[in-house]
Amino acid sequence: MLTLLEAQPFEGITVRALAREAGIGYATFFRHYADKRALLDDLAVNEITALLAKAMPVFAADDTRVACVALIEYVAQRKTLWRTLLAGGAAALLRERFVEQARRIAAEFGTVASADASPIDLRVTHATAATLELIAWWLRQEEPEQLPVEQIAGALDRLVIRPTLAEA
Repeated sequence: MLTLLEAQPFEGITVRALAREAGIGYATFFRHYADKRALLDDLAVNEITALLAKAMPVFAADDTRVACVALIEYVAQRKTLWRTLLAGGAAALLRERFVEQARRIAAEFGTVASADASPIDLRVTHATAATLELIAWWLRQEEPEQLPVEQIAGALDRLVIRPTLAEA
């Protein structure tokens, strides 16, 4: 799927092409997935897990900007896949999984000590949703390469991460 996504949009990819690219029989594909969307959903779940592995250190980092650069670099290396995930294909699933993960992470942190601070569940959910929207905005640009990783990471840090952490 990843190789084919590099060459064409998701809508143009057939199950026959997927099977051929994977070196498996057409019927074998259906033993694992109901259709090509199910495969894309599976890819989405794996990408979310990998992205969150990059994102979580942001909240504990002494230098949140450096952690944001690592996160945006990860997406930049997989632009075609992330564009596909966010533009259609698995966009709804992707967002749903991010919220689920955010709630799990918030539960691990426990409750907020300060009465003035927003609940941790709200802060983490907001931060993950805002991060996803920032990435989607970046990838929708005609030439995202014109907006360097460091610039996008700086925006993520300024607009999402630091305000979220300041609330704690």
